[in-house]
Amino acid sequence: MRGCEPGEQAVLTTDVTIIGAGAAGLMCAFSAAARGRRVLLLDHANKAGKKILMSGGGRCNFTNMYTEPANFLSGNPHFCKSALARYTQWDFIEMVARHGIPYHEKKLGQLFCDNKASDILNMLLDECAQAGVELRLDTRIEAVEKDAQSYALRTSLGPVRCASLVIATGGLSIPTLGASGFGYQLARQFGHSVLPTRAGLVPFTITEPQLKAFCDELSGTSVEDCLVSCNGQSFRENILFTHRGLSGPAILQVSSYWQAGDTIEINLLPHLDLVEWLSEQQRERPNSELKTILGELFTRKMAGLLAEHWFSSKPLKQYAPSELEQIAGKLSAWQLVPSGTEGYRTAEVTLGGVDTREVSSKTMESQKSPGLYFIGEVLDVTGHLGGFNFQWAWASAYAAAQYV
Repeated sequence: MRGCEPGEQAVLTTDVTIIGAGAAGLMCAFSAAARGRRVLLLDHANKAGKKILMSGGGRCNFTNMYTEPANFLSGNPHFCKSALARYTQWDFIEMVARHGIPYHEKKLGQLFCDNKASDILNMLLDECAQAGVELRLDTRIEAVEKDAQSYALRTSLGPVRCASLVIATGGLSIPTLGASGFGYQLARQFGHSVLPTRAGLVPFTITEPQLKAFCDELSGTSVEDCLVSCNGQSFRENILFTHRGLSGPAILQVSSYWQAGDTIEINLLPHLDLVEWLSEQQRERPNSELKTILGELFTRKMAGLLAEHWFSSKPLKQYAPSELEQIAGKLSAWQLVPSGTEGYRTAEVTLGGVDTREVSSKTMESQKSPGLYFIGEVLDVTGHLGGFNFQWAWASAYAAAQYV
Protein backbone atom coordinates (compact mmCIF):
# COMPACT_ATOMS: atom_id res chain seq x y z
CA MET A 1 0.00 0.00 0.00
CA ARG A 2 1.06 3.57 -0.62
CA GLY A 3 0.21 6.51 1.59
CA CYS A 4 -2.41 8.99 0.38
CA GLU A 5 -3.68 12.48 1.01
CA PRO A 6 -6.81 12.91 3.18
CA GLY A 7 -9.89 12.13 1.10
CA GLU A 8 -7.83 10.24 -1.50
CA GLN A 9 -8.20 6.50 -1.94
CA ALA A 10 -5.04 4.52 -1.19
CA VAL A 11 -3.36 3.05 -4.26
CA LEU A 12 -2.64 -0.67 -4.05
CA THR A 13 0.79 -1.14 -5.63
CA THR A 14 2.06 -4.53 -6.68
CA ASP A 15 4.60 -6.05 -9.06
CA VAL A 16 2.11 -8.10 -11.04
CA THR A 17 -1.65 -7.80 -11.49
CA ILE A 18 -3.44 -10.67 -13.22
CA ILE A 19 -6.98 -10.22 -14.52
CA GLY A 20 -8.85 -13.54 -14.56
CA ALA A 21 -8.72 -16.26 -11.90
CA GLY A 22 -9.29 -19.21 -14.20
CA ALA A 23 -6.82 -21.97 -15.06
CA ALA A 24 -4.20 -19.72 -16.68
CA GLY A 25 -4.55 -16.87 -14.17
CA LEU A 26 -4.17 -19.11 -11.11
CA MET A 27 -1.17 -20.93 -12.62
CA CYS A 28 0.55 -17.68 -13.53
CA ALA A 29 -0.16 -16.16 -10.12
CA PHE A 30 1.58 -18.75 -7.97
CA SER A 31 4.38 -19.35 -10.50
CA ALA A 32 5.22 -15.61 -10.48
CA ALA A 33 4.86 -15.33 -6.69
CA ALA A 34 7.26 -18.26 -6.30
CA ARG A 35 9.87 -16.01 -7.94
CA GLY A 36 9.35 -13.44 -5.21
CA ARG A 37 6.96 -11.21 -7.14
CA ARG A 38 4.09 -9.49 -5.31
CA VAL A 39 1.02 -10.75 -7.16
CA LEU A 40 -2.57 -9.49 -7.13
CA LEU A 41 -5.09 -11.78 -8.85
CA LEU A 42 -8.46 -10.21 -9.72
CA ASP A 43 -11.72 -11.68 -11.03
CA HIS A 44 -15.22 -10.27 -11.49
CA ALA A 45 -16.80 -13.62 -10.51
CA ASN A 46 -17.65 -14.64 -6.96
CA LYS A 47 -15.58 -17.82 -7.25
CA ALA A 48 -12.25 -18.70 -8.87
CA GLY A 49 -11.94 -21.40 -11.52
CA LYS A 50 -15.61 -21.93 -12.35
CA LYS A 51 -14.78 -23.45 -15.73
CA ILE A 52 -12.35 -25.88 -14.08
CA LEU A 53 -15.15 -27.15 -11.86
CA MET A 54 -17.52 -27.98 -14.73
CA SER A 55 -14.88 -29.37 -17.10
CA GLY A 56 -14.67 -33.04 -18.00
CA GLY A 57 -18.14 -33.74 -16.68
CA GLY A 58 -17.05 -32.47 -13.25
CA ARG A 59 -13.83 -34.51 -13.20
CA CYS A 60 -11.53 -32.09 -15.05
CA ASN A 61 -9.59 -33.47 -18.01
CA PHE A 62 -6.55 -31.54 -16.78
CA THR A 63 -4.01 -32.49 -19.47
CA ASN A 64 -3.20 -34.98 -22.21
CA MET A 65 -0.19 -37.31 -22.21
CA TYR A 66 0.23 -36.88 -25.96
CA THR A 67 0.27 -33.07 -26.08
CA GLU A 68 2.17 -31.66 -29.03
CA PRO A 69 1.88 -28.52 -31.20
CA ALA A 70 -0.13 -30.42 -33.84
CA ASN A 71 -3.03 -30.53 -31.35
CA PHE A 72 -3.54 -26.76 -31.58
CA LEU A 73 -5.17 -24.40 -34.08
CA SER A 74 -3.82 -20.89 -34.60
CA GLY A 75 -3.29 -18.40 -37.38
CA ASN A 76 0.37 -18.63 -36.31
CA PRO A 77 0.88 -22.38 -35.79
CA HIS A 78 4.50 -22.14 -34.54
CA PHE A 79 3.62 -19.78 -31.68
CA CYS A 80 2.61 -22.45 -29.13
CA LYS A 81 5.78 -24.56 -29.53
CA SER A 82 8.08 -22.67 -27.17
CA ALA A 83 5.74 -22.56 -24.16
CA LEU A 84 4.58 -26.17 -24.60
CA ALA A 85 8.22 -27.32 -24.68
CA ARG A 86 9.15 -25.41 -21.52
CA TYR A 87 6.22 -26.51 -19.35
CA THR A 88 5.06 -29.94 -20.43
CA GLN A 89 2.20 -32.23 -19.48
CA TRP A 90 4.68 -34.18 -17.34
CA ASP A 91 5.45 -31.06 -15.31
CA PHE A 92 1.78 -30.59 -14.49
CA ILE A 93 1.29 -34.31 -13.79
CA GLU A 94 4.20 -34.11 -11.31
CA MET A 95 2.43 -31.30 -9.41
CA VAL A 96 -0.84 -33.27 -9.36
CA ALA A 97 1.01 -36.30 -7.98
CA ARG A 98 2.82 -34.15 -5.40
CA HIS A 99 -0.55 -33.00 -4.08
CA GLY A 100 -1.70 -36.62 -3.81
CA ILE A 101 -4.55 -36.20 -6.28
CA PRO A 102 -5.66 -39.56 -7.70
CA TYR A 103 -6.19 -39.58 -11.47
CA HIS A 104 -6.59 -41.96 -14.39
CA GLU A 105 -6.27 -42.08 -18.15
CA LYS A 106 -9.72 -42.33 -19.69
CA LYS A 107 -8.60 -42.88 -23.30
CA LEU A 108 -6.35 -41.32 -25.93
CA GLY A 109 -4.04 -39.88 -23.26
CA GLN A 110 -6.83 -37.92 -21.54
CA LEU A 111 -6.14 -37.60 -17.81
CA PHE A 112 -9.06 -37.10 -15.40
CA CYS A 113 -9.37 -36.77 -11.63
CA ASP A 114 -10.63 -39.94 -9.95
CA ASN A 115 -12.76 -37.82 -7.64
CA LYS A 116 -13.79 -34.27 -8.55
CA ALA A 117 -12.54 -31.31 -10.57
CA SER A 118 -12.39 -29.39 -7.29
CA ASP A 119 -9.21 -31.39 -6.52
CA ILE A 120 -7.42 -29.47 -9.30
CA LEU A 121 -8.92 -26.11 -8.34
CA ASN A 122 -8.04 -26.61 -4.66
CA MET A 123 -4.47 -27.55 -5.65
CA LEU A 124 -4.10 -24.29 -7.60
CA LEU A 125 -5.65 -22.24 -4.79
CA ASP A 126 -3.37 -23.94 -2.22
CA GLU A 127 -0.33 -23.13 -4.37
CA CYS A 128 -1.48 -19.49 -4.58
CA ALA A 129 -1.99 -19.30 -0.80
CA GLN A 130 1.43 -20.84 -0.07
CA ALA A 131 3.15 -18.44 -2.49
CA GLY A 132 1.44 -15.41 -0.98
CA VAL A 133 -0.82 -14.44 -3.89
CA GLU A 134 -3.49 -11.89 -3.00
CA LEU A 135 -6.74 -13.13 -4.61
CA ARG A 136 -9.64 -10.69 -4.81
CA LEU A 137 -12.97 -11.83 -6.26
CA ASP A 138 -16.15 -9.84 -7.06
CA THR A 139 -13.90 -7.13 -8.44
CA ARG A 140 -14.84 -4.96 -11.42
CA ILE A 141 -12.16 -3.44 -13.64
CA GLU A 142 -13.48 -0.03 -14.63
CA ALA A 143 -10.50 1.32 -16.60
CA VAL A 144 -6.87 0.53 -17.42
CA GLU A 145 -4.25 3.12 -18.34
CA LYS A 146 -0.50 3.11 -18.83
CA ASP A 147 2.29 5.56 -18.17
CA ALA A 148 6.01 5.19 -18.76
CA GLN A 149 6.63 2.94 -15.74
CA SER A 150 3.43 1.13 -14.91
CA TYR A 151 -0.22 0.24 -15.50
CA ALA A 152 -2.92 2.00 -13.51
CA LEU A 153 -6.23 0.20 -12.96
CA ARG A 154 -9.41 1.73 -11.67
CA THR A 155 -11.27 -1.08 -9.91
CA SER A 156 -14.14 -1.58 -7.49
CA LEU A 157 -11.39 -2.28 -4.90
CA GLY A 158 -9.92 1.15 -5.56
CA PRO A 159 -6.90 2.18 -7.65
CA VAL A 160 -4.24 -0.42 -8.43
CA ARG A 161 -0.80 0.18 -9.91
CA CYS A 162 1.54 -2.51 -11.25
CA ALA A 163 4.64 -2.92 -13.42
CA SER A 164 3.29 -6.03 -15.17
CA LEU A 165 -0.32 -6.62 -16.21
CA VAL A 166 -1.40 -10.12 -17.27
CA ILE A 167 -4.63 -10.70 -19.22
CA ALA A 168 -6.01 -14.16 -18.43
CA THR A 169 -9.67 -13.44 -19.12
CA GLY A 170 -10.39 -16.42 -21.39
CA GLY A 171 -12.73 -16.40 -24.39
CA LEU A 172 -16.45 -16.05 -25.01
CA SER A 173 -17.45 -19.66 -24.32
CA ILE A 174 -20.16 -20.43 -21.75
CA PRO A 175 -21.25 -16.89 -20.80
CA THR A 176 -23.27 -18.29 -17.88
CA LEU A 177 -19.90 -18.88 -16.15
CA GLY A 178 -18.97 -15.22 -16.62
CA ALA A 179 -17.20 -15.32 -19.99
CA SER A 180 -16.93 -11.93 -21.68
CA GLY A 181 -14.97 -10.12 -24.38
CA PHE A 182 -13.14 -7.94 -21.84
CA GLY A 183 -9.69 -9.32 -22.71
CA TYR A 184 -10.19 -8.57 -26.40
CA GLN A 185 -11.34 -5.05 -25.51
CA LEU A 186 -8.14 -4.45 -23.49
CA ALA A 187 -6.00 -5.91 -26.27
CA ARG A 188 -7.48 -3.49 -28.78
CA GLN A 189 -7.06 -0.59 -26.36
CA PHE A 190 -3.31 -1.23 -26.34
CA GLY A 191 -3.01 -1.54 -30.12
CA HIS A 192 -3.42 -5.28 -30.65
CA SER A 193 -5.21 -6.99 -33.51
CA VAL A 194 -7.89 -9.47 -32.47
CA LEU A 195 -8.61 -12.21 -35.00
CA PRO A 196 -12.31 -13.03 -35.61
CA THR A 197 -13.71 -15.27 -32.88
CA ARG A 198 -16.18 -18.14 -33.13
CA ALA A 199 -17.34 -21.08 -31.07
CA GLY A 200 -15.12 -24.19 -31.12
CA LEU A 201 -15.57 -27.73 -29.78
CA VAL A 202 -19.29 -27.22 -30.14
CA PRO A 203 -22.29 -29.37 -31.22
CA PHE A 204 -23.84 -28.92 -34.67
CA THR A 205 -27.44 -27.90 -35.21
CA ILE A 206 -29.57 -29.31 -38.03
CA THR A 207 -32.74 -27.68 -39.31
CA GLU A 208 -33.35 -29.47 -42.63
CA PRO A 209 -36.77 -31.06 -41.84
CA GLN A 210 -36.15 -34.67 -42.89
CA LEU A 211 -32.71 -34.80 -41.27
CA LYS A 212 -33.97 -33.00 -38.16
CA ALA A 213 -36.76 -35.58 -37.79
CA PHE A 214 -34.15 -38.35 -38.11
CA CYS A 215 -31.97 -36.76 -35.38
CA ASP A 216 -35.01 -36.11 -33.16
CA GLU A 217 -36.03 -39.76 -33.30
CA LEU A 218 -32.50 -40.86 -32.43
CA SER A 219 -31.91 -38.22 -29.71
CA GLY A 220 -29.74 -39.72 -26.99
CA THR A 221 -28.40 -42.48 -29.27
CA SER A 222 -24.61 -42.77 -29.45
CA VAL A 223 -22.59 -44.49 -32.19
CA GLU A 224 -19.36 -45.56 -30.55
CA ASP A 225 -16.78 -45.57 -33.34
CA CYS A 226 -17.19 -43.09 -36.19
CA LEU A 227 -14.80 -41.23 -38.47
CA VAL A 228 -15.94 -37.63 -38.97
CA SER A 229 -14.20 -35.49 -41.61
CA CYS A 230 -14.28 -31.87 -42.74
CA ASN A 231 -11.82 -29.66 -44.62
CA GLY A 232 -9.08 -32.28 -44.67
CA GLN A 233 -9.30 -33.05 -40.93
CA SER A 234 -10.63 -36.36 -39.56
CA PHE A 235 -11.41 -37.50 -36.02
CA ARG A 236 -12.32 -41.03 -34.95
CA GLU A 237 -14.47 -41.12 -31.82
CA ASN A 238 -18.13 -41.53 -30.91
CA ILE A 239 -20.98 -39.29 -32.10
CA LEU A 240 -24.24 -38.50 -30.33
CA PHE A 241 -27.62 -37.62 -31.84
CA THR A 242 -29.42 -34.75 -30.06
CA HIS A 243 -32.75 -32.93 -30.45
CA ARG A 244 -30.81 -30.07 -32.01
CA GLY A 245 -28.52 -32.13 -34.26
CA LEU A 246 -25.20 -33.88 -33.61
CA SER A 247 -22.72 -33.89 -30.75
CA GLY A 248 -20.16 -36.28 -29.21
CA PRO A 249 -16.35 -36.07 -29.23
CA ALA A 250 -15.80 -36.63 -32.97
CA ILE A 251 -18.35 -33.92 -33.83
CA LEU A 252 -16.91 -31.45 -31.29
CA GLN A 253 -13.41 -32.01 -32.67
CA VAL A 254 -14.34 -31.42 -36.28
CA SER A 255 -16.48 -28.37 -35.43
CA SER A 256 -13.30 -26.36 -34.88
CA TYR A 257 -12.43 -26.85 -38.57
CA TRP A 258 -15.95 -26.31 -39.93
CA GLN A 259 -17.19 -23.06 -41.48
CA ALA A 260 -20.81 -22.19 -42.28
CA GLY A 261 -21.96 -24.03 -45.40
CA ASP A 262 -19.28 -26.73 -45.26
CA THR A 263 -20.16 -30.38 -45.72
CA ILE A 264 -19.14 -32.90 -43.08
CA GLU A 265 -18.71 -36.57 -43.89
CA ILE A 266 -19.36 -39.34 -41.39
CA ASN A 267 -18.18 -42.92 -41.71
CA LEU A 268 -20.52 -44.70 -39.29
CA LEU A 269 -18.53 -47.96 -39.46
CA PRO A 270 -14.84 -47.21 -40.13
CA HIS A 271 -13.72 -50.56 -38.69
CA LEU A 272 -15.57 -52.56 -41.39
CA ASP A 273 -15.12 -53.13 -45.10
CA LEU A 274 -18.85 -52.79 -45.59
CA VAL A 275 -19.12 -54.09 -49.16
CA GLU A 276 -17.31 -57.27 -48.15
CA TRP A 277 -19.29 -57.59 -44.90
CA LEU A 278 -22.69 -57.11 -46.59
CA SER A 279 -21.77 -59.57 -49.36
CA GLU A 280 -20.77 -62.12 -46.75
CA GLN A 281 -24.07 -61.65 -44.88
CA GLN A 282 -25.93 -62.03 -48.17
CA ARG A 283 -24.20 -65.36 -48.81
CA GLU A 284 -24.65 -66.68 -45.29
CA ARG A 285 -28.12 -65.29 -44.46
CA PRO A 286 -29.87 -64.52 -47.74
CA ASN A 287 -33.37 -64.45 -46.16
CA SER A 288 -32.48 -61.97 -43.39
CA GLU A 289 -33.81 -58.44 -43.82
CA LEU A 290 -31.41 -55.50 -44.14
CA LYS A 291 -32.73 -53.83 -40.98
CA THR A 292 -32.12 -57.05 -39.02
CA ILE A 293 -28.54 -57.20 -40.24
CA LEU A 294 -27.96 -53.51 -39.49
CA GLY A 295 -29.38 -54.15 -36.00
CA GLU A 296 -26.16 -56.06 -35.28
CA LEU A 297 -24.12 -52.92 -35.99
CA PHE A 298 -26.37 -50.21 -34.51
CA THR A 299 -29.18 -50.05 -31.97
CA ARG A 300 -32.36 -51.72 -33.25
CA LYS A 301 -34.10 -48.35 -33.43
CA MET A 302 -31.31 -46.76 -35.43
CA ALA A 303 -31.10 -49.75 -37.76
CA GLY A 304 -34.84 -49.50 -38.42
CA LEU A 305 -34.65 -45.75 -39.09
CA LEU A 306 -31.64 -46.12 -41.41
CA ALA A 307 -33.43 -48.82 -43.36
CA GLU A 308 -36.58 -46.69 -43.51
CA HIS A 309 -35.00 -43.30 -44.31
CA TRP A 310 -32.06 -44.32 -46.49
CA PHE A 311 -32.81 -47.75 -47.95
CA SER A 312 -35.82 -49.93 -48.57
CA SER A 313 -35.45 -52.88 -46.22
CA LYS A 314 -35.90 -56.26 -47.87
CA PRO A 315 -34.30 -59.71 -47.65
CA LEU A 316 -30.58 -59.55 -48.52
CA LYS A 317 -30.98 -61.99 -51.44
CA GLN A 318 -33.06 -59.36 -53.27
CA TYR A 319 -30.20 -56.82 -53.45
CA ALA A 320 -27.99 -56.65 -56.52
CA PRO A 321 -24.22 -56.20 -55.87
CA SER A 322 -24.48 -52.56 -57.02
CA GLU A 323 -27.23 -51.93 -54.43
CA LEU A 324 -25.07 -53.37 -51.65
CA GLU A 325 -22.30 -51.02 -52.78
CA GLN A 326 -24.69 -48.06 -52.58
CA ILE A 327 -25.74 -49.07 -49.05
CA ALA A 328 -22.09 -49.43 -48.00
CA GLY A 329 -21.27 -46.08 -49.61
CA LYS A 330 -24.01 -44.25 -47.72
CA LEU A 331 -23.06 -45.77 -44.34
CA SER A 332 -19.35 -45.12 -44.80
CA ALA A 333 -19.66 -41.64 -46.37
CA TRP A 334 -22.79 -39.98 -45.00
CA GLN A 335 -22.60 -36.37 -46.10
CA LEU A 336 -24.56 -33.54 -44.52
CA VAL A 337 -24.39 -29.76 -44.16
CA PRO A 338 -25.12 -28.57 -40.60
CA SER A 339 -27.24 -25.42 -40.40
CA GLY A 340 -24.91 -24.04 -37.71
CA THR A 341 -23.57 -24.72 -34.24
CA GLU A 342 -25.01 -24.28 -30.76
CA GLY A 343 -22.69 -21.27 -30.38
CA TYR A 344 -20.88 -19.95 -27.32
CA ARG A 345 -23.67 -21.15 -25.02
CA THR A 346 -22.31 -24.70 -25.07
CA ALA A 347 -18.92 -24.28 -26.81
CA GLU A 348 -15.96 -25.55 -24.83
CA VAL A 349 -13.54 -23.03 -26.36
CA THR A 350 -13.30 -19.86 -28.44
CA LEU A 351 -11.41 -19.93 -31.73
CA GLY A 352 -9.52 -16.80 -32.74
CA GLY A 353 -8.52 -14.07 -30.32
CA VAL A 354 -5.47 -11.89 -29.72
CA ASP A 355 -3.16 -12.16 -32.74
CA THR A 356 -0.08 -14.07 -31.58
CA ARG A 357 2.14 -12.39 -34.19
CA GLU A 358 2.08 -9.35 -31.89
CA VAL A 359 3.02 -11.35 -28.75
CA SER A 360 6.37 -12.91 -27.78
CA SER A 361 6.18 -16.72 -27.92
CA LYS A 362 8.90 -16.91 -25.27
CA THR A 363 7.47 -14.52 -22.66
CA MET A 364 3.81 -13.96 -23.73
CA GLU A 365 4.59 -10.22 -23.54
CA SER A 366 2.91 -7.75 -25.86
CA GLN A 367 5.11 -6.38 -28.63
CA LYS A 368 2.90 -3.28 -28.65
CA SER A 369 2.87 -2.35 -24.96
CA PRO A 370 5.79 -3.44 -22.70
CA GLY A 371 4.71 -5.00 -19.42
CA LEU A 372 1.42 -6.29 -20.85
CA TYR A 373 1.04 -10.10 -21.13
CA PHE A 374 -1.61 -12.40 -22.63
CA ILE A 375 -2.06 -16.04 -21.56
CA GLY A 376 -4.51 -18.88 -22.08
CA GLU A 377 -7.64 -18.82 -24.21
CA VAL A 378 -7.67 -15.06 -24.88
CA LEU A 379 -4.88 -15.73 -27.38
CA ASP A 380 -5.45 -17.16 -30.85
CA VAL A 381 -4.43 -20.67 -29.74
CA THR A 382 -7.09 -23.37 -29.46
CA GLY A 383 -6.52 -26.99 -28.55
CA HIS A 384 -8.30 -30.14 -29.59
CA LEU A 385 -10.71 -31.82 -27.19
CA GLY A 386 -9.04 -33.98 -24.54
CA GLY A 387 -7.08 -31.85 -22.05
CA PHE A 388 -5.08 -29.83 -24.58
CA ASN A 389 -6.66 -26.47 -23.76
CA PHE A 390 -5.80 -26.89 -20.09
CA GLN A 391 -2.22 -27.75 -21.02
CA TRP A 392 -2.03 -24.54 -23.08
CA ALA A 393 -3.33 -22.62 -20.05
CA TRP A 394 -0.65 -24.14 -17.78
CA ALA A 395 2.18 -23.72 -20.30
CA SER A 396 1.43 -20.16 -21.44
CA ALA A 397 0.87 -19.07 -17.81
CA TYR A 398 4.16 -20.58 -16.68
CA ALA A 399 6.00 -18.93 -19.60
CA ALA A 400 4.69 -15.47 -18.67
CA ALA A 401 5.34 -16.03 -14.96
CA GLN A 402 9.08 -16.34 -15.59
CA TYR A 403 9.23 -12.80 -16.99
CA VAL A 404 6.56 -10.65 -15.28
